[in-house]
Formats: sequence, structure tokens, C-alpha cells
Amino acid sequence: MKKLILLLLAIFCLNVQKMAACTSVIVSGKATTDGRPLIFKNRDTGTLENRMMVLQGERFRYVGLVNTNDTLAEHVWGGHNEAGFAIINTAAYNLNGDEGDTDGDGILIRKALSLCASVEDFQTLLDTIAKPMHVNSNFGVLDAHGCCAYFETGHYKYVKFDVNDPTVAPDGYLMRTNFGTTGNHKLDQGVERFCAITDYMNEAVGTGKFDATRLITSIPRYSTHGLTKMKMEDFMPATESDVRMFPISDYITRYSTASAILVQGILPNERPENMVSWTIIGSPMTAVAVPVVLLPSGNLPQMLGDDGTGCARLNTLSLSLKNRIFSLQSGNTKAYIDLSKLMNRAQTGTVQLLQPVEQEVVKKGVENIEKLRKKRDFKAIETYYKWVDDYLAAQYRQLFGI
Repeated sequence: MKKLILLLLAIFCLNVQKMAACTSVIVSGKATTDGRPLIFKNRDTGTLENRMMVLQGERFRYVGLVNTNDTLAEHVWGGHNEAGFAIINTAAYNLNGDEGDTDGDGILIRKALSLCASVEDFQTLLDTIAKPMHVNSNFGVLDAHGCCAYFETGHYKYVKFDVNDPTVAPDGYLMRTNFGTTGNHKLDQGVERFCAITDYMNEAVGTGKFDATRLITSIPRYSTHGLTKMKMEDFMPATESDVRMFPISDYITRYSTASAILVQGILPNERPENMVSWTIIGSPMTAVAVPVVLLPSGNLPQMLGDDGTGCARLNTLSLSLKNRIFSLQSGNTKAYIDLSKLMNRAQTGTVQLLQPVEQEVVKKGVENIEKLRKKRDFKAIETYYKWVDDYLAAQYRQLFGI
């Protein structure tokens, strides 16, 4: 029966969705363990090389996610600024009718990080910007005042969904993939991933309030299909030598996933500098989560910034490992993975070997972020960044020989 289901899913997956497609969640501070709101995005794109950058905007300095080939950083795909404003997006292919995709989403995110201090500022930006806006996105935003919302935004109009409004978000969270709830549902994309993130959040809410580090480390590795409910773990081979091809196109993380970002907001009266962008630069199957704060020095972990090639070193390492997982040399190479290289019962798959590495990075990250919150200890963060660079370089070399 499992083989039959796998075959049927393989046929289903041949209809690959648009590459610029993401999965996102926003959560009210009322529903998190520490009272800080958060916005999350698992990023899918046709450009797999990216990095984090600290940029000076027209009004505010900010840290953002940028494609390697975007040398002028004209498009930004998530991040936060020094005023405590943060933004992510998912493409929404049903908001502009048959006009289809646009190229202005990343430009608007850059403009918002540069100019906006609050969710209200962002709404004003949408009200006053020239029309058509050349966007088709669900923009998730939060600010230093605890405001957190989605804006389903097309060329000429938007609709706001406030996650702090219990009539809108009774459990304190909202989700979006690649359609707007106010759009033409005949044009919906990402429905299977919306089912998956719905299942994940429904399961997670039953365990209590949401934890930022748990979400960034678990949503991008959620291994249950939203429609078929197939779990990758049920098909795990014995060892990494037991090649087993598995269809992955419509899971939350797939070939087109280039990174993930979760921006954790702040408490009332807390300094905006305490905002954190938890980032996975590279495929979540082969990279780990690292926290980033906006330091006065502008420094970032070298693993996440430009390594001299325009790409992040962690992204490069991740892509090297990813090639081992997506090992088909012909045919629909982006739709299938060798599951044995990702996970197996011998616990030697990439996601299994990297889990303790990530746990150590996250543990030390939380410790040093607390030092920043309590003592405004920027030096602790600088020291932590250096440790991350050395530790990850050593671990990837030791575990994978790269």
C-alpha cells in the first residue's frame, strides 16, 4: 500500500508549483511563551543563493535577506530595522486576477524597512504609494508596540488581518502560503502547503504557547504532506547506502527552498535593538538556524554574510550537501530526493547529523541574546558571532568533509 501511495503522490507532484512560493506564519505576543510576537517565512525562490546584509535605508538602518545576484540589494526578502519594525512576505498569485506575477514585492519590502517604524507606518505607505503597486503578496509585519498583521496586497488595494484581534485570529496566529483569502480562489497556489502548515500549527497550539526557536527549527523540517498526510519518517531506509527516491515537490521545504527567517519582536518598553532575526541561510535540509541582531558595528556572522563571492558561506555549504540529496542526474531532478541521505534509521542523514549542531548554536544564541536584553552587552553578541563562524566551519568539515 505504501508503494502505491508513493507512486500516486509522485504523479501528483509532476505539476510543480511556481518557484517564487513561500510558507509563512505570524503569531501574536499573546500566544508566545515569552510574550514577544513573531513572523516566520520559509522562502522558496528560483534563486537559491542568498545572504544577510546590514543596509542603511533612507530613514532607518536594517538587516535583511538578499539574493546573491542582487548586487545593489534592490530587493529584500525579509528582515527588521533599528526602529523595531519587521516584515516578510509570501507571493499571493490570486490577488491581481489574470495579470499574474509581479516584480515589486522585494522592492516594497526594502522600502518598508527603510522608512517604517510601525505597522501603522506600513499601512500609510500602502495608502500613499503610487498605483499600481506592482505587488502580489501577503505581507506579514510587526513592530515595537506589539502590533502584528498580514496585509493581502495587490496592485491597487490591500486588506489587513490583525493577529491581535480574536475575531480574526482566535488562537493568536495566522498562516499564509500563495493565495490571499480575499482573492480569486480559482487562481490559488500553495494549497497543499497551507494544509501542512495548518496541521503543524494545530498540533503545536495543543502543546501550549509558541516558542520562537522551536518554530524556526521545526516548521522548515515538517515532514508530513498536507494533502496525503504521508510522513517521510514512515519511508526511512535503514542506512544512507539504501537509496530510496522520494517525491518532495509539495512539502513545506523542497528543492526551491533557499532560506527561512523568523523575526522575533520585543516586549513593551523593550529596546528595538533586542529584536532578533533567526535565519537559516540555505536549505533547511542542510543548514542550521542562526540568530542575527542589528549591532552598532553592523557586523554579522561571516557564515551568513558575503563570503567574497557574494554568497553566504553557510549557503554554499548547504548547496553542496543539497546536491547529495537531490541526486537524480536526469528527469524531473527537482521533484525527488534520495531520502536515505536526508534521514535514515541509522541516524546518519544530513538533517539528523545537523540537529545537535543546530541545538548548540541555538542554545548559545539564546544565552547571548539574554545578555543583550539584560545588560545591553553587544560584545557578547560579537563574540558569539565569531564562535558561530568557527564552530560551523569545524562541524561541516568534520561531519561532511566540506
